[in-house]
Amino acid sequence: MDHDLHELKIAVDTLWVLVMGLLVFFMNCGFAMLETGFCRVKNAVNMLSKNVAVFFISTVSFWVIGFSFLFSSGSAFISLPENLFFIEEQTSYFLLRNIDLPLEAIFFFQVVFAGTAATIVSGAVAERIKFSAFLIFTFFISSVIYPVAAQWILGKGILYQIGVRDFAGSLMIHTVGGVAALAGVIALGPRVGKYNKDLSPNPILGHSMPMITLGGFILWLGWFGFNLGCTFGFLPKLCAHIALCTNACAITGGIGALVVSTILLRKPDLSMIINGLLGGLVASTGSCAYVSLFGAHIIGFIAGCVVVISILTMDRFFHIDDPVGAISVHGVCGIWGALALGLFSMPAKILHPRLSYPGPGLFYGGNFEQLIYQFIGIIAIVLWAFMTSFLIWIALKFTMGLRVPQKEEVDGLDIGEHGMEAYPGFVSSGEGFI
Repeated sequence: MDHDLHELKIAVDTLWVLVMGLLVFFMNCGFAMLETGFCRVKNAVNMLSKNVAVFFISTVSFWVIGFSFLFSSGSAFISLPENLFFIEEQTSYFLLRNIDLPLEAIFFFQVVFAGTAATIVSGAVAERIKFSAFLIFTFFISSVIYPVAAQWILGKGILYQIGVRDFAGSLMIHTVGGVAALAGVIALGPRVGKYNKDLSPNPILGHSMPMITLGGFILWLGWFGFNLGCTFGFLPKLCAHIALCTNACAITGGIGALVVSTILLRKPDLSMIINGLLGGLVASTGSCAYVSLFGAHIIGFIAGCVVVISILTMDRFFHIDDPVGAISVHGVCGIWGALALGLFSMPAKILHPRLSYPGPGLFYGGNFEQLIYQFIGIIAIVLWAFMTSFLIWIALKFTMGLRVPQKEEVDGLDIGEHGMEAYPGFVSSGEGFI
C-alpha cells in the first residue's frame, strides 16, 4: 500500500512538472507576440522567425551540453560537462538522485527555462542584427552562459554554498538574459535614425499594441508555470501561496508602471504598463516562495516603477537602444528581485525538503546577512553574463559581422533576411509602419 501511494505521488508530481513546463513553453508565443508588436511592420517576420528558431537552437544545445553543465558536480565554480547528449540515467547526475521524478521530466522543465534565457535577448537586439549571428549567440547562451550561472545556484555551486538563493530565476535566467542583451546592444549600436547628432532620441513606434497586450497576457499565464514548476512537485499550500504572490507582483507591477508613466509622460502609457506587469513577474521569480503576500505586492510595485524609470533613463541618458525594454524588464528587475529576497524573505514556517530556504530578510527580523549574500550573487552573475556575452558578440562582430547592411535595415529585415512580408498586400502609413 505504501508503495502504491509512493508511485501515485511520483505520478502526480511528474504530471505537475510537465504541465508547468508546457505553460513555460507557451511563453514562447507570448515573447513572439510582444516583441513583434514592439517592432515595425517591416521587421515582423524577422522577429517571429527569431522567436521560433531560438527554441530550436536552445533545445539542441541544452540537450548536447547545457544540461550536463548545469548538473555536473565536479566543481563548485565551473564543472566540465560529464554527460554530453543528456545520458538518461538518474544516477549519472549526483544532484538529481534524490528527486523522485523521471529524469526526462526534469530535463523538459529545465530546457524550457534555457529557451527563456535565450529569448530575452531577441527583443533587445531587434531590427538590425543578422539572423545567423543571433542564432549562433543563442547556441552559446543556452549551452554555456546560462547553464554555468544556473549551476552556481540551482546546481548547488559556489553561490549556493555561500548562501545566495534564487527560487525560480531572477538571477539565473532573467538577469543573465538581460545582461547578455545589454552586451549585445552595446556591440551592435543603435538602430538607424534612433538618435540625432546631439544624441536626443527619436521615438520609433511599434506596429501593434494589440499584439503587445496579447503577448503580455500570454507571458502572465506562462509565469505561473515558471514559478509553480520550481517546486518540482505538487505541494498544495506552497503552490497556492506561490500562485498568489506571482499574481500580486504582476498586478502591482502594472499599477506601479501606470502611476509612474502617467507622472513622467503625462499619459498612462500602455506599453509601459505591460512592461511594468512583466517587470513585476520577473521580480517575483526570485522570492515568491519565501515572501508574504504583502511583501509580494511591495516587490511588484517597486519593479513596475523601476521599469519605467529604467527604460527612459537608458534611452535618454545612456543611449541604449532597446526596442522592447528587455534590458530593463529582465535585467534590472531581475536584479531587484534578487535584492528583494534579502529584504522580504520570511522565517520559514513549514520546511519543504525540495526547497532551499534563505535566511530571514532585513525587514523580517534578519540582519544584513542574506542581503549581502544576494549582492554577492548579483555581482558574480552580472560579471559572468556580461563578460562572456560581450566576448562572443565581439567575436561574431569581427568574423561574420553582427549588423545587416544599412540599406537592408532601412528597407526592413523581412525582405532582406527572409524574402517575405508579414502583411503582403497591405499599404501602411505613419512612422510606426515604416
